This record gives sequence, structure tokens and C-alpha cells, in this order.
Amino acid sequence: MANRLSEDDLIASIFAPLSGPGSLDLRDDAALLSPPPGHQIIATADALVAGVHFFPDDPADQIAQKSLRVNISDLSAKGADPWGYLLSLALPDNCSTDWLMSFAQGLKADGKTYGMSLLGGDTVRTPGPLMINVTALGLVPEGQMVQRTTAKVGDRIYVSGSIGDSALGLALRLNQIALSTEMKTEWQDHLLNSYLLPQPRQGLIAALRAHAHASMDVSDGLIGDLTKLLKVSQVSARVELARIPLSQAAAGLIALQDDLFDRAVTGGDDYEILCTVPPTQSAEFEQAAAAAKINVTYIGDVSAEQQAPVWIDRNGQAKIFAKASFSHF
Repeated sequence: MANRLSEDDLIASIFAPLSGPGSLDLRDDAALLSPPPGHQIIATADALVAGVHFFPDDPADQIAQKSLRVNISDLSAKGADPWGYLLSLALPDNCSTDWLMSFAQGLKADGKTYGMSLLGGDTVRTPGPLMINVTALGLVPEGQMVQRTTAKVGDRIYVSGSIGDSALGLALRLNQIALSTEMKTEWQDHLLNSYLLPQPRQGLIAALRAHAHASMDVSDGLIGDLTKLLKVSQVSARVELARIPLSQAAAGLIALQDDLFDRAVTGGDDYEILCTVPPTQSAEFEQAAAAAKINVTYIGDVSAEQQAPVWIDRNGQAKIFAKASFSHF
């Protein structure tokens, strides 16, 4: 690496200050953890690769924050509060100490915001692109994890926030959307920032525990992820596409280029919460979300498994998507 530090110096000077209880100050080769009484541990992991999940020239602190937030989003969807994380880095030769210090500052800022500390990890050298792997641990009261396999016939389907901002932001970054004088600068800024920095819906955790039958975060595209949730729950659904929440920026861009709607709902990287709630609890769920200042939108209903999900367009016709979601393979 440029401006090299030894691995021991790297850990001691840059990453040890991020550690917390259970980490043994990163002086051992494992963490020692004891969950609070009456709680279970939820574990999730995501790998991010330069040139795939972020651009190599993105700010190092924001790359770090994205690495944490995509995992926090998974924990939130399970009804789990963030607890700590393990970090593994595969670093190319051009990764400088200054870059690593900025990366660590991003971890520190989000660790404070979301209440989680570094527990350990690993650093290796790679001839390939930078790769970041975070394994996040969360805590949930015993028996209250919200799984994705437990949607019930008759449930109302909700999604938080807005869908498609990140996918459209990526398309802008890749110059895949033709710019025009009608495209507002604030739209571009919002979409580009959404791609770079997800906003995990930690405020919905209590509402999900109390009211949701099933939940997952939207990482690979709303259409594909809902299809996955329904399949593993052995149910189907009817969804009104016009109900899918869009930000002002996404809606404005789609109004200019109608074909971008499909990209918005299948592109991924939304990191919103997708959940199913029994109708008898939908009012309470909506009230709890409003109290947390998080918008949730009812988009359809779970039905018996007789067919694939039915997507109804604005004209009342069933729509078929050429591709349901992002896939690495």
C-alpha cells in the first residue's frame, strides 16, 4: 500500500479506536460476546467491491458509511437493534494511509449514529480491486425476530420511504440517462446522493416487531425482492404499481423518460423496508411509522399461492417485467 503501515500498526492506530465492549481492544484474534439476558443475536454480512457497489473515486468516509448502512438496513428489517460489527478489508497497493484514516472516520461517525462498534476483523493485500466485507450483529428480544418467510394471506404489503432513487442515481452516474434542460439540478443531487449514502430505517424496528408478519430490506429491487419474500412464504400477491412511492426527483425524471420506471422498481440499492402487516394492525403500524417520522406506503395485498405475483399498471392491466431485480450472476 502507498504510505505503508504494518498490519499491527494499522490496527492499533486506525481501527482500535473504533472498538467497543467485547472487542478486547483488538489485541486478540477473536471477540468475546455475551448478549444481554432475554435477547438473541442476529447476524448479517455484505461484501462491497470497488467498481461494483461503489466507484473507486467515491469519498472514503462515505464508502465506509455505505458499508455499514447496508448491513444496518438488514438488521432493521429483522427488528434488530445494531450491536457491533466485524470488518474485513482486501486492500490494493494504491490504498494510502490517508484514505484509510478517512475510511475510519466514516466508520466512527456512523458507529456513533447507529450505536455499534468494531469487534474485530482482518486486513489482507489484493492485486484486484478494493473489497470491503462487514458482518454486522444485532440484538432482538427473544422470539421477536421478523422473518421473511412468514407473510400471511390477507396481509397488507407496505414499503418505506421511496423506491428507485439509488438505481436512477447510478444510471445518472454512468451517463445512461440523457440529460435535458427540464431535468432539475436538485433532482440530480438527490438521486446521486441516494446511491452513495443509504438511509437505513432504524426507526421502524419497534413497529416491525409489534405489527409485521414478515419483513426484509429492499436491496436488489422492489419487484424482485417482494417476489422472493412471497415465494419463501408460499403465498402470492396483487400489487398496484401506481401506489409504489417515488420521490419528487424520481417521479420527475420518470415523467420525462417513462421507460425509467422499470429501472426504478427493479434496480436495487434502495435499502427501504418491505413488510407485510395483518389488516387488523395496519392502522397501528402506520401510526407507529408516523411517530417515527418514516413514511410507509400500502402497495398491495398478499394472496393465496396460485400464480406468480400480479403487477397491475396504471391502466389496470397486468404487467410483466423483463427483469425482476439486480443480480450478480
